[in-house]
Parts: sequence; structure tokens; C-alpha cells
Amino acid sequence: MSNETVGKTLAVAAAISVICSILVSSAAVLLRPNQERNKELDMKKNILMSAGLMQEGKSVEELFEKIQIKVVDLATGEFNEDIDPNTFDQRKAAKSESDGLAIDRKDDLATIKRRSKNALVYLVRDEQGRLQQVIIPVHGMGLWSTMYGFMALDADTTTIKGFAFYQHGETPGLGGEVDNPQWIAQWVGKKAFDDDWKPRIEVIKGKVLPDNPDAHYQIDGLSGATITSRGVKDLLQYWLGDSGFGPFLARVRAEEGGQDE
Repeated sequence: MSNETVGKTLAVAAAISVICSILVSSAAVLLRPNQERNKELDMKKNILMSAGLMQEGKSVEELFEKIQIKVVDLATGEFNEDIDPNTFDQRKAAKSESDGLAIDRKDDLATIKRRSKNALVYLVRDEQGRLQQVIIPVHGMGLWSTMYGFMALDADTTTIKGFAFYQHGETPGLGGEVDNPQWIAQWVGKKAFDDDWKPRIEVIKGKVLPDNPDAHYQIDGLSGATITSRGVKDLLQYWLGDSGFGPFLARVRAEEGGQDE
């Protein structure tokens, strides 16, 4: 007579489930530090790439040593020294009632609904301490997703040194071309602001004509991705404007403008 019963089968199944749950949970806990480390390295790599600072033969950590991380109060443009930039989570802060704020619909060009009151910025200085680049994080809605990226500006705060998205869910081959190296390369040397310091950079419909007097403010549109192209333009208009990094960039111009060339 068989010694197997429904009860014993269920008991064995339950025991295996418990053991597997323990193993999976333990693995998740043990691997979390490595996952966080890899996430941090990937973010640093994206920042370096957006600024054109990646160098063959040098590690991400070595190259990142020249970058200073600061937290900025977006309303005033001043550094917020009360917040540790190494632990500050800008996305989490945006959702907080105390650390984030709701954006009025008419002002929400980036279609993000809420933003943090503070934001991270990355400063690149030379060995003499002179500012070389300012790197700002930007994000906003495309067609299907929130697109996250970094824009690197020269010390003049208007000449674009690089711009790249590191996270998005746009359609491959269409809006997904926002991470195409050829499209990204167009941004280098373009101007983010006009002479009155109004955000001017835009993604146009079609191709930029070289003889167009506004060509230095324009980027080729993404073929078949009108909404994504408009999303890129709108998110930059927001983050470069008075509700975004505008006050901070104005302070940089005032404080760093007199540095020796």
C-alpha cells in the first residue's frame, strides 16, 4: 500500500515553497549592495557620456573624480548644503508632500505633474578650480514614457557640450531614436539660450538647414516621431526655464562669468 497521501504531498509542496522563498529572499538581500553599486556606476557613466568625458583605458570612478555633485534649491538657484547629494533621491523627493510640489497645469511643459523642490547638479572643474561644464538632469514625457537624460553645458551655460537620454520607453526605430548616437551628436555646439537668456533650443520638424540663421538653436526632428520630438523640446523648455534650472544657471553666470579664460 502506497505511503503517499494528499496531506503529505501538500506538506512537501509547502516545505519546498518556504525553502525556495527563503533562498530567493536571501539572494535578493545579498545581491542588493551589488545592484545598487552597479546602478550608481551606470548613472555615473551616463553623466560622463553626456559631457563627452569618457576616455578609453580609464575607469568610470577615476573619470568621475573631477565631477562635483551639489544639490540646488530650484526656486532660488542657491546650493542647498543641508542635503547630502550622495543620498538625495530626486524622484522620491518629487512624490513627497514636504520635498516636492505640484506643477500648475499651464506651466507643466514637461508633463511631469510634480517635481522636487531641489535637484542634483554636476560641476566639472579643471585643476585650477575653474568651471568647465555644468551638467543638469532633465526629464519629461514623450509619446509613451517619461524620458530621463542629462544635458551638459559649457561654462557659459548656453553652449551645449552634450545631451543624452539614459532611460525611456519610446518606440524603437521612431521615438526610440533619441538614443541614436548620430542624433545625439547633433546637439554638441548648439545654443540652449538666445541673447536674452530665454530657452531657445528646439527639435524642429524635418531637417535643420545650414543657412538658416536659427540653425544653432535647432536639432533635426525624429522621423515619424512628432510627439516624441515635441516632448524633447518641451522638457528642455521647462528645465532650462525659470521653473527649472533657470535661476541656478543665472547664478552660475553671475558668479563664474568673471573667471579667467
